[in-house]
Amino acid sequence: MSAETLWLIVGFTGQACFFMRFLVQWLSSEREGRSVIPVAFWYFSLAGGAIVLVYAIYRKDPVFIVGQTTGVFIYLRNLALIRRERQAAESDLAPSDSTKVDSTSSGDGA
Repeated sequence: MSAETLWLIVGFTGQACFFMRFLVQWLSSEREGRSVIPVAFWYFSLAGGAIVLVYAIYRKDPVFIVGQTTGVFIYLRNLALIRRERQAAESDLAPSDSTKVDSTSSGDGA
């Protein structure tokens, strides 16, 4: 297999990841009965963007390099925001120190 063929496979793999993000989003929306963007959409976006960026760098294509670099930062930022939101939700669910019940007390105030 030639190097050029290998790079074409890399490029098409990146495009396949981009296609998967739309497929995942569409199937999730159909299942929910409304438009949704699942977290998997952002992971497929990141994978596809990173792979296509590597391909663009190999091809020395400044248009795709700038576009994919920008996209990768946006995908990472969305994943960071999702992580922060989930961590906040988890901490909201955990009992705070002021609401914890002391297991040694009888609970009757005595």
